Amino acid sequence: MTTKTSAIEVAGPHESYGDHGGDEQRAERGDRTMRHFTIHHDGVTIPVSRGGRGRPLVLCPGLNSTQADLHELADLLRRDHDVVTFDLRGHGLASAADRYSFEAFLSDLVAVMAELGRLDPDAAPVLVGYSLGADLAVHYASEHPGTVAEIVLIDGANPVPEPFITEAVLPEFRAIWEDLAMQQEAERGTARQVLLTAQEILDLNVEIDVVRSRILDRYRKIDRPISLIMSTSMAGAGGEGHAPRFNRNWRAGVERLVREQPHIATSWFDADHGLVFTHAPHIARIIRRAQGPAGRATS
Repeated sequence: MTTKTSAIEVAGPHESYGDHGGDEQRAERGDRTMRHFTIHHDGVTIPVSRGGRGRPLVLCPGLNSTQADLHELADLLRRDHDVVTFDLRGHGLASAADRYSFEAFLSDLVAVMAELGRLDPDAAPVLVGYSLGADLAVHYASEHPGTVAEIVLIDGANPVPEPFITEAVLPEFRAIWEDLAMQQEAERGTARQVLLTAQEILDLNVEIDVVRSRILDRYRKIDRPISLIMSTSMAGAGGEGHAPRFNRNWRAGVERLVREQPHIATSWFDADHGLVFTHAPHIARIIRRAQGPAGRATS
């Protein structure tokens, strides 16, 4: 379940960057000035916002979430990080695309990280990903060694032992996402819009199941500190329907990961998948602490 927060107003014009980058109007590092620009790649336009102070941090949203939705967490992190946020294709202020696949979304993150690397070649950022954004972060870090300082994964990138989308639940999930797509019509033209159809969202969730079935191999290639921030009831706390099975599968995936890589720090929240919206202050504190003892429980 996704809980929306109030939208952020994106103030000021966006500067435009082509596929090979461009000139950035730099702000003083010590202030909280926000800078907005766009990156053009793969036929899409990606809006980027940057502001804060301290070590650089990139916050990658997930499927059906935008940088506007994540504004509370981003604002909290800007107190001691130079935070970069952006929208994935078809989300928020990003343009629509002719394809929505895991690799296409990964290319959006790669483009943002490449531009940040061009602007700050000597400052490897903390990479924080939420939901699908966590999976993108793991794949990025495994393919670009040395380009991030550490990784924080919020309720995603989970090597679950069983797929979530099976033939038995397919009709139910199709109906859920058709209803969600209708609700999202009210957000059209705003910083919280999602342009994907119900079928595109369904196809992506099926693809994400496949990605997560192989993600342990990606973790093995990462030599940077990793922190997990996970929900105990990602599918909701109710005892009916599919929620109990989904929640067991979610916990089993994390347990599987930390058995193989016990150095990964794990924090659990008594929350559903919307924890990034409902528990932003607590999550910000964990990110500030960076690496902590593995298995720490957080309420």
